[in-house]
Amino acid sequence: MKIVEVKAYPTSFPLPPEGGVALGIGRAVKRDAVLVKVVTDDGLVGWGESHHGRAHTAVARLIETTLRQLVLGMDAHDTVGIWARIYKYQLGSHGMGAACAMAMSGIDMALWDIKGKATGLPLYRLLGGAARAVPAYAGGVALGYQPPAQLIDEAAPLVAAGYRAVKLRVGDTVRDDIARMEAVRNAFGHDLVILTDANTGYRPEQVRQVMPAMDELGVGWLEEPFPAHDHRAYAEARRYGRTPFAAGENHYTRFEFTRVLEDGVITLWQPDLSKCGGITEALRIAAMASAFKIPVHPHSSMTGVNQAASVHLLAAIENAGYFEADVSKGNLFRDALGSEPWRIGADGCVRPLEKPGIGVEVDEAFLAAHPPIEGPGYV
Repeated sequence: MKIVEVKAYPTSFPLPPEGGVALGIGRAVKRDAVLVKVVTDDGLVGWGESHHGRAHTAVARLIETTLRQLVLGMDAHDTVGIWARIYKYQLGSHGMGAACAMAMSGIDMALWDIKGKATGLPLYRLLGGAARAVPAYAGGVALGYQPPAQLIDEAAPLVAAGYRAVKLRVGDTVRDDIARMEAVRNAFGHDLVILTDANTGYRPEQVRQVMPAMDELGVGWLEEPFPAHDHRAYAEARRYGRTPFAAGENHYTRFEFTRVLEDGVITLWQPDLSKCGGITEALRIAAMASAFKIPVHPHSSMTGVNQAASVHLLAAIENAGYFEADVSKGNLFRDALGSEPWRIGADGCVRPLEKPGIGVEVDEAFLAAHPPIEGPGYV
């Protein structure tokens, strides 16, 4: 089963002014994605997602030139060999680092989709898992900076839908962040798990100020208070309180997670299947984490393809944590790009799809109707 074609589709849609969520990296003005299509000589088609990296046309170009040439003619079943070839000839030396990791992630995901379709098995079964319930939290580009009353109004229907955990955006001012957390805790009580994400918006002194409130409110984690490479800031801030640090969506491949493991500061890992090197690499990262009893809560990317694949992975690893359910309003990549990727249950859980492969049917007409929009996604 040889690879005969690899094609990347950068795609975008604008957000209305009232629909742009404000968070630590700015206000969202559009959403971007990169879909990857791999075709084999016997006609099987697999779909994957490469994270846009805020440079979706550049990531797509890297896929269709360099990486495509490296993998054409290879056995589509050989995900380990294909990963190793890209690493040897591109990522491991002069290879554009994060851009290559994102680009190869989409190819790898599409290959796993093909392997499932070739065997007639859903991805979670290929990975050794079962159709188990996976707890989900309400996340994605949602629950951002807004007055506490409006935040409660946004969270209330999510709690009513079954979510037993929500992720609030912090990294604004410490005073306003604490006010929002307190409002949600007071409104929904201690049965609701509150998680937080600073989107790299804090400085160490702000974490020192906010951490006592997080400890008192029983916040489940503080995600990415600092950029991924700022190891010293993480180490400094660790002594400010008990709330654990979560990160990983901006760590690429198991080699960067090795440094995270050695530091021992970030104790909740969040690899993104569209960024870390794909499903093949996410399995390695999860296995490394499991040896040290570190739970894995994958970061979900833009489209239903990544989201469905993340549920499959969580149903197949022993140290599975939460699924990040993208509950953002009007996400066409979740609702219109393809078939339904997941559904929240009354128990606050999602379950993996049962169709062969990842299980999401991609609408190529949608991709044609939503060409890429250049420019920054956050302002």
